[in-house]
Amino acid sequence: MDISVIIPLFNEAESLPELSAWIAKVMAENNYSYEVLLIDDGSNDTSWDVVKGMSTSDEHIHGISFRRNYGKSAALYCGFARAEGDVVITMDADLQDSPDEIPALYKMIKEDGYDVVSGWKQHRKDNVLTKNLPSKLYNATARRITGIKLHDMNCGLKAYRNDVVKNIEVYGEMHRYIPYLAKNAGFARIGELPVHHQKRKYGKSKFGMDRFVNGFLDLLSLWFLSTFGKKPMHFFGYSGIFMFLVGFVMTVWIIVAKLVHQAQGIRYRAVTDQPLFYLALVAVILGVILFLAGFIGEMIARSGSERNNYNIKDRF
Repeated sequence: MDISVIIPLFNEAESLPELSAWIAKVMAENNYSYEVLLIDDGSNDTSWDVVKGMSTSDEHIHGISFRRNYGKSAALYCGFARAEGDVVITMDADLQDSPDEIPALYKMIKEDGYDVVSGWKQHRKDNVLTKNLPSKLYNATARRITGIKLHDMNCGLKAYRNDVVKNIEVYGEMHRYIPYLAKNAGFARIGELPVHHQKRKYGKSKFGMDRFVNGFLDLLSLWFLSTFGKKPMHFFGYSGIFMFLVGFVMTVWIIVAKLVHQAQGIRYRAVTDQPLFYLALVAVILGVILFLAGFIGEMIARSGSERNNYNIKDRF
């Protein structure tokens, strides 16, 4: 099979018939063999009834329905597990992503050799203050932390080589960072394709401003886990040693200063009357706590069931 199209959806009953017809038209024009996986993320409208109705008249359409809303990452996880196409394409169900981009995405994976291709909505049709500007700041931060030069990390329109989606685990709200997950799994050929962005035709957006805060926190978590997940002592140990040395140096400074003042007969405040003494005490205690946290983290990492899981590219 050439292509698997995975579409997470939540209360998108109005847009689904138009989207599926559009996808079928593009596939027929390019003679692709394909499947469409519609993942209903606990919709409370008639979305699932629409999906079941379309599947009876179109053998390419398959569906998965959650009992409640789990989030986009859960939908993608289930879609990735079931996808059989050589190229896996994800898109949103709100008609803001254009199926006309599928041939170009497919070509970049199959002919140009990319592992992941992310869409780039150069000219967004969203509100400038609530989406465009926060999105630019968010993507700039993501580029800085991940080292992946994508202009639109959160674009729902992406293409993957099949073995990429079989070797990554999407959970929580990590769907925003699938290119970073792929990079950490060893799939380094990540490209970008400028795509057309359309205004939402039906319904309203399911995402609020909190997604940018949540996205930043998720990015920090992912960066920390990918960098120190299997070697926590490298973070906590260095941090603990640094804090301990800071506290130790401040303590030595206080003692030396007191001895010098006493030798010169100059009145000097008691050590316990100085704020610097308490700062030194706090630094030493934090240093010890961080160091112990590193030891505990190292013990957990060494006893974890995934400590020796490695992605093997080839064997003979």
